[in-house]
Amino acid sequence: MPTDHQKKVSMVVSTILEKYHFKKMQINDSLSSIIFDNYIDGFDPNKIYFLQEDIDGFEKYRYTMDDGLRSGDLTAAFEIYNVFQERYTTRTEYAIQLIQEEFDYAKDEVIVIDRENTEWASNNDELDKYWRKYIKNEKLTRLLNETEEEKVVENLTKRYENLLNWLVKLKSDDVFQIYMNSVSEVFDPHTNYFLPITYDNFMIGMSQSLEGIGASLQSDNEYTKVAAILPGGPAFKSKLIVKDDRIVGVAQGEDGEWVDIIGWRLDEAVKIIRGPKGSTIRLKILKGEDGSNARPVEISLVRDKIKIEEAAPTQEVMTIYRGSKPYRIGVITVPSFYLDFEGLRKGDPDYKSTTKDVKKLLSGLENDSIDAVLLDLRNNGGGSLAEAIELTGLFIPDGPVVQIKNTTGKVEVQEDEDDKLYYDGPLAVLINRFSASASEIFSGAIQDYKRGVVIGEQSYGKGTVQNLLDIDRFLPSWEEKPGQVKMTIAKFYRITGSSTQNKGVTPDIELPSRFSAEEFGESALPTALPWDQISSSKFTSMNSIDDHIIRKLAKEHEKRLKDDPYLVELINQNKDFQNMQELKELSLNMEIRKNKQEELEQLNADREALYGTLREGETDEVIFEESEVEDAYLREGLNIIADWLTFRIG
Repeated sequence: MPTDHQKKVSMVVSTILEKYHFKKMQINDSLSSIIFDNYIDGFDPNKIYFLQEDIDGFEKYRYTMDDGLRSGDLTAAFEIYNVFQERYTTRTEYAIQLIQEEFDYAKDEVIVIDRENTEWASNNDELDKYWRKYIKNEKLTRLLNETEEEKVVENLTKRYENLLNWLVKLKSDDVFQIYMNSVSEVFDPHTNYFLPITYDNFMIGMSQSLEGIGASLQSDNEYTKVAAILPGGPAFKSKLIVKDDRIVGVAQGEDGEWVDIIGWRLDEAVKIIRGPKGSTIRLKILKGEDGSNARPVEISLVRDKIKIEEAAPTQEVMTIYRGSKPYRIGVITVPSFYLDFEGLRKGDPDYKSTTKDVKKLLSGLENDSIDAVLLDLRNNGGGSLAEAIELTGLFIPDGPVVQIKNTTGKVEVQEDEDDKLYYDGPLAVLINRFSASASEIFSGAIQDYKRGVVIGEQSYGKGTVQNLLDIDRFLPSWEEKPGQVKMTIAKFYRITGSSTQNKGVTPDIELPSRFSAEEFGESALPTALPWDQISSSKFTSMNSIDDHIIRKLAKEHEKRLKDDPYLVELINQNKDFQNMQELKELSLNMEIRKNKQEELEQLNADREALYGTLREGETDEVIFEESEVEDAYLREGLNIIADWLTFRIG
């Protein structure tokens, strides 16, 4: 049941959103309908709990949730949840019964795993049929990896008993938070309501001294999914776990017992994954790129104290030949845009920042007689806006870097005011689909000034600014803390006036990508703010590169797409990934699944063999000194720079 406290908070939060959010929307009947769908989808996205009669019964609330928010009436939210709780309990208890059954794995049948367009079940018998296949698939997947039926039954039973325990532990506050996020996310995907305890966990995640594996986690149906890898942490350094991987098991130490965490509450999962510096944790993960055919992979990490400034940029000099001509290229990898605000505030001359560290690397590279610099911003999710501006300033004399429009429509131009040019040679920037926010501001500015060539994939498209607002500012006399709202308050624009929101930065030379804009990135989020444009700011192009050169570079790149074995293999890998993502159903026949698994294993083995061959056999046309570059994106980035240098000299 909702509390009086929650009723008052719902009224205040809805008022705050209407008044202060960048979008300036009224919560009306139209938004009520979207909130209604979001809320139900949050509980049952795969349509495996609710019946059609439940949905029909809820329909009376579709256009009244806005009225309830204004009056503090949370009846709809809690009625929907209570029906869900009943259905969830019934389904989970039925699943535990099914786990004990012996299934016929020689039978040819399939389970539909993409249920987005599936109709709600009309009765329990219809759901029973689906759940029978669902549990059969669960058992089959485990039997292919664990082999012992008895152990499979034991582990699956434990999991579903944990799901029932999870349900019992849910509190009124949890339901309230789920509902308020269904409301806030109608405004945009980055606007959220936090209970006090959720806010504390959020701040720990943002802290520079968190002890753990260095991953930001989120709930994804019954899974704990990696939302982001924090630069500088154990996960980042290991490269064994990446964004979108799902953690399904946890074990403490070298020989601790495995705990299945599928179905756990996120905060409970975080508790056992987080731990003291120096302690070992083992994880079972389902690789995101393997889609529905993913097999659990075991990894081991040593927890550490994560400081974002430890994710310092690194540099490496790589030599690439064109004929007998060697070109030395300094590759600087920038994992994040960090700034030690506390050190800067105290006047500490040794405060850490991305720009200071890159500046040192540039000095060293220039002493090393390099011909060009490549800045690698792949998977750089952003960070300090000030650092994005400062870093841009190392490569331009001075001038505007980014424009920011606030909720009132006022536009502020942020500029680099240092007229010193720290590096004036050929420059390339490498980005991918997960380069976001500050990375997009930097790469967009380099592109707009025609200062360098941007290479890679279309970036993420996160062009909004959020701020945390304490609700107790509006309810100062309350003893019980009301929580916080993280809310979008402004939007970024490039110096040309084009927003980075939704569209991101389109590279000058696009590399093959496995990610479509429709399924990954900001543009894949239903309530993402749209792209738009404002007036251009005044700036002077540096013309270090022009459209003619870019066309020539693109032509050479197109040739390599057909002939370079690394790029050909990359394209094939991308197709395999996309095929797995598009998979709509799975066979429940053990022999078919075994064969599919063996095909995937053989494919991976063939790839390893291919890379081994490529490492051994270097061509006369392009030679990378010291070690072969297996990273196809970096390799092609270096090739493009070498082409550019050849054109300049020629």
